[in-house]
Parts: sequence; C-alpha cells; structure tokens
Amino acid sequence: MGHTDSANLNQHRQLRAFCHAAQTGSISKAAERLKLSQPSVSLQIQALEKQLNTLLFERCGPKIRLTPAGDLLLEMAHPLVDGFARLADNFAARLGDVHAGPLDIASGEATLLYILPDVIKSFSDEFPQIDVKLHNVTGHDGMALLRADEVDFAVGSMIDVPDDLVYHPIYDYKPALIMCKGHALENKERITLEDISPYGLILPPRHLSTWSVVDLVFQQHGVPYNVVLEAGGWEVIKRYVEIGTGISIVTSICLRGFENLSVRPMDDYFPNRSYGVVVRRGKFLSPQAKQFLEMMDGNFFARQSTPPPAKRNLSTHTETLITNL
Repeated sequence: MGHTDSANLNQHRQLRAFCHAAQTGSISKAAERLKLSQPSVSLQIQALEKQLNTLLFERCGPKIRLTPAGDLLLEMAHPLVDGFARLADNFAARLGDVHAGPLDIASGEATLLYILPDVIKSFSDEFPQIDVKLHNVTGHDGMALLRADEVDFAVGSMIDVPDDLVYHPIYDYKPALIMCKGHALENKERITLEDISPYGLILPPRHLSTWSVVDLVFQQHGVPYNVVLEAGGWEVIKRYVEIGTGISIVTSICLRGFENLSVRPMDDYFPNRSYGVVVRRGKFLSPQAKQFLEMMDGNFFARQSTPPPAKRNLSTHTETLITNL
C-alpha cells in the first residue's frame, strides 16, 4: 500500500471517528460503536484537528460539543462516511441484489399496531434475507435514533418538523369520538364540544401531541372539559372506554374492523392526522430502506422533489416530536 493510500485510509478512519463522536456527543459512546478503545478514538480526532489546523470539539469533562468548524466538517464528512459504509449494499443493489443487509425502523405503538404489520409481512415475504429490526420508541427517543443514524428512518406522525428532519406524510386519518355502547350521546345526530363537556375524557399522557390538540380545540371554542384518566396506547384507551370509564377523542387509525364501541366523526372540530416517514435531512438511504419505502408508497421518491405541506400552527406548545399516539 502506497503512502497516499495509507494516508487516505487514515483520514477515513479519523472522519469516521469524528462523525460518530459528533452524533453521540461522547468519545466513549463513539468508541463503543466503532469497537475501539476510547484513547484510540481520541487520538484519531486529535490527529484530524491537527491536520485541519482547527478545533472541532469544545471539551467539558466527559461531554463534547461541536465548534462552528466542527458543524461544517460534519455536514461535509457525514455523507462521505455514510456512503462508504453503505458501499457494499449499494454495489449489490446496482447488480440487482437487494436480498441482504439490516433495516432498522423506529416507530411508536400506533404505527407498529396499525400501519406496519401488512407492509412488514409483504416485505419479509419478498426479501426474507433482510434483517428487519423494529424499535418501539416515543418521540424524543425516535428523533435521537434518527440523528445518531441508529435507524434508517422512522414511521409515525409529526405536527411540527425540526429543520434537520424531513417528514413525508403517506396516510391520512380522521378524528373520531368513541364511547361505550348505550352511552347517552350514542343516538345524538350531531355531537358538539358542548355535548362532550359534561363527560369525562380519557386521553393519552399530557406530553404527547394528542392532548395538546384536544386542549387547544376546547380552549379555542371556550368550552370546558374534564379528563378522568390518562392512559398510554390506543388499545388501552379503547378498553377503558368500552367498560364505561369515560369517552375519548381518537384518530381513526386505531379503529379497524369491528369495535365494541360507538364511533362518531369529529372532523368538524379536530384536524386530520397524517402518518408517514421521517428521515434525517441528507440521510443516505440503503437499498433495503429504499425498497421498503417504495413498498409503503410507490410514489415516495417522486414526491420527495415536491415542497412539503405548510405547517399547521395548532398550538404554541405542541411538541415537535414523532408522536406515539
């Protein structure tokens, strides 16, 4: 191996160490990922800083933070390091072989239960050698996995989209009021917020966006409401509604097939909820990820060139998260 080849290889190792440290915010975590010792990763980053004659990280004890120069280098180096890591998969794909490799998907409970099963089944039948791993996570954890490149993409619902992520809505679901059979509102022709007000609501936890949207709508109409139970997961909420603990405003994504509930539309008051794919901006997608996304939506990559829909300012405190509900 010539001197130039050796220098290029060393630089690639240095850039790889730098990118992992930047993504994890930790030298030790980068070392764990790379299966190297912590001193080895530190030396590679120091050598890169010396070569570029600039400081890439501000160091404060065990924590590190990118300098402006580090931010710029990460923007330039990450596609190169990521592309090199995916070289074998892409080469196989160009030869027409997309039958091997890992695929990591982050999603919340609603997506895992109601959207992904059919797609996963079809994908696994067509590509049985691809190792699919589903990460059941809530919003903050899902975004952390995306930003650290520990998953290929996430599937879920977003209201506000951070600048470093891209959201491609695919599915659209309407809001609905659910109540137990025989409820006093069951036979009412049109249900208003005032009709709902006297009855206790069962809602997801306050930190999830469903609560924020419900709260905003009732506030905008000046109608009081009462929450009798906080519960995580649509299936849990439906069960407690079914036994008469309260009523709930849900997204129709969770209403599949026969339900032992009375269901009434609420789209006069509440917005539809979209579910789709979230990727890190600039992310290099593996061939298996592209195949999966094409299976979810045949026009996925064609629609990437169109501007995203305008953000809806639903609330001053709605979360910028991949929601679990």
